[in-house]
Amino acid sequence: MSTPGEYYRSLPPVSKTYGVACLMTTAAFYLDLYNPESIALFYDNVFKRFQIWRLITNFFFLGPFSFPFAFRLIIIAKYGVSLERGPFDQRTADFVWMFFFGALSLLVSDAVPALWSPFMGVSLVFMIVYIWGREFPNARISIYGLVSLKGFYLPWAMLALDLIFGNPLKPDILGIVAGHIYYFLTVLHPLAGGKYVFKTPRFVHKLVAFWGEGKQLNSPFQSDPSAGVAFRGRSYRLSGGGASGGSPAATTGEQQQGNAAEGVAFRGRSYRLDSDTHTNAST
Repeated sequence: MSTPGEYYRSLPPVSKTYGVACLMTTAAFYLDLYNPESIALFYDNVFKRFQIWRLITNFFFLGPFSFPFAFRLIIIAKYGVSLERGPFDQRTADFVWMFFFGALSLLVSDAVPALWSPFMGVSLVFMIVYIWGREFPNARISIYGLVSLKGFYLPWAMLALDLIFGNPLKPDILGIVAGHIYYFLTVLHPLAGGKYVFKTPRFVHKLVAFWGEGKQLNSPFQSDPSAGVAFRGRSYRLSGGGASGGSPAATTGEQQQGNAAEGVAFRGRSYRLDSDTHTNAST
């Protein structure tokens, strides 16, 4: 059985980052480190007082510590992680773009007075539920161990539960709409013969490459643009028989000498030799 630390490290980066950010936002609220009104979405403050951060921070507040808050974190940890490890496996930039598009769609809907809400995090989480239900329509799920149904009906079952518990339905419905728009543009429209034009923008690929977490197949940007650092941690210098005719590796610290037959370990950051620096080394 894995420890909490091992479980945390095993989580994919995007779901983990968003879930931790939501948890820390609520924890900081309980420590009286900020007033929720200072991060809520008020368009008057955004455009008249240039409080641009409100366009982002409102997505990280899922409410005070309560059962609904815990349930939303579970949604991120279960269904968000399932998406990131399944349909979005090795597609970190595409998964980040899904979040960006959902957030942009919700910001547009929030500009309508009848649809306005100070915090849109609940809608963003519900968008995850909707997309998961479309990606895993035949998966069997259980609701509180009482009802078993297919994954396609999961968002509608959760909508019914919020109705029973007296929770507002508007955030859930907005999340369903945002999720359906994304799924239609990326899956349904291309499958119907339409042209796929909803590609992940280059700036998202560049952001993920700069972040250095996750992996994106066919990304136009490398995770390390300098192509210098191969990995961080402990490295070993090859013995004389392992790399013949090559120039010695460059390190950031002092090079340590030792037994040439067994190889010498050194501590510090290691660098991978480029092709123009190490042309005669055998593989």
